[in-house]
Amino acid sequence: MKLVIGNKAYSSWSLRGWLACKHSGLPFEEVVVPMYDADWEKRRQGDEFAPSSGKVPILWDGEAVVWDSLAIVDYLADKVGRDRFWPADEAARAMARSMAAEMHSSFAALRKKHSMNVRQIFPAQRPDDDVLVDLQRIMELWAQARARFGGDGQFLFGQFGAADIMFAPVVTRIVTYQLPIARFAQGYMQAMFEHPFMQDWIAGAQEEEWVIEQYEQPASSPTR
Repeated sequence: MKLVIGNKAYSSWSLRGWLACKHSGLPFEEVVVPMYDADWEKRRQGDEFAPSSGKVPILWDGEAVVWDSLAIVDYLADKVGRDRFWPADEAARAMARSMAAEMHSSFAALRKKHSMNVRQIFPAQRPDDDVLVDLQRIMELWAQARARFGGDGQFLFGQFGAADIMFAPVVTRIVTYQLPIARFAQGYMQAMFEHPFMQDWIAGAQEEEWVIEQYEQPASSPTR
């Protein structure tokens, strides 16, 4: 398999696709493509990007091609067994799927106003009201998952899985912008940051030489 991703410092959707590949346990080639450099538009028009219309991440597996992070999660779950990604309990799995889908389609204010940058920690500022609404909903989801299905584990549904993968960039945003969170969430966020996959990603981001100035400010546009 070959996974094409954007800059590790900035690309939140790439992080999700990459975590899914790592969590699958399957071998894959990682290709990092610098976003918005001089060759970006030309590169997006190539055959490798054609199925996704130039977006990252995109996963190639022989003749099969999968784009969009949540689709990559499901594709890999089909290959290795769904219990690796989703809770075995039916009620827990239903909630995990719903949370992953809501993360995929919602929280536009948080994404737009606090884009991912895992190399920065900006001075804390009061978020806009629409961002606070997003954060409140995220805290509600995390609290429900932990209370109902977290058990003795450190992650949303006990063991690291698809829901954690989908919320991983939110965890980095909260740290980068020092956003307000509920006290219970601190333990979950620490577990996420200490996960070996997250540590590998952050280390890779630190080694990148590329800098995109629009994402080096406290407020910028979302990445994909």
